[in-house]
Amino acid sequence: MTYFDHEALKRMPLNRDPFDYLVVENFIRPERFAEVSRDFPEVPGPGSHPPSELDIRGHFAACMAELDGSEFRAEIERKFGLDLSERPTMYTVRGFTREKDGEIHTDSKTKIVTVLLYMNEGWEKEGGRLRVLRSGTNLEDHAAEVPPNGGTLLVFRRSDNSWHGHHPFDGPRRTIQMNWVTDQSVVEREQGRHRFSARLKKVASLFGA
Repeated sequence: MTYFDHEALKRMPLNRDPFDYLVVENFIRPERFAEVSRDFPEVPGPGSHPPSELDIRGHFAACMAELDGSEFRAEIERKFGLDLSERPTMYTVRGFTREKDGEIHTDSKTKIVTVLLYMNEGWEKEGGRLRVLRSGTNLEDHAAEVPPNGGTLLVFRRSDNSWHGHHPFDGPRRTIQMNWVTDQSVVEREQGRHRFSARLKKVASLFGA
């Protein structure tokens, strides 16, 4: 059995207001979520961490491999009307969110499609709920709010108006992010930057900083 409910993704219509996006709850099948969650890697502090800096194994590794597979890519291509066959993918993993995270932004122009797969058991907090926004100035003017409940999938096409953000939250908030990007140099540059940052955090933690 696969980890993902691909049929639910196929049935889900693409939203176009205010930009192209879709949300699929329980995209990770509920009967498989516990085993993937159990193998979620230990993340040394806030920020985005490339998989090369983490212990990626077991069901979590298999789940990430399926996310990077041809079936998922084909469905995203169909939904968004894109050809991603020659576009590289880039992954990061988050385990925590800081108060300063979640500011309104559109994602960088080197990203074509952003995929967020949430790995939290549930979400009752007010902060940390990503909002699909109609402008870059008002967090309350939103078309949708997506609690980062376990197994929820959010996918959007990056554009000059793909504004999104969330109210502040400081604490554990587990997310897998995958992007299709313009070319391999983006992966190398961004992953290198995240690796350097992750290693600094590890060193700082050894000294109690």
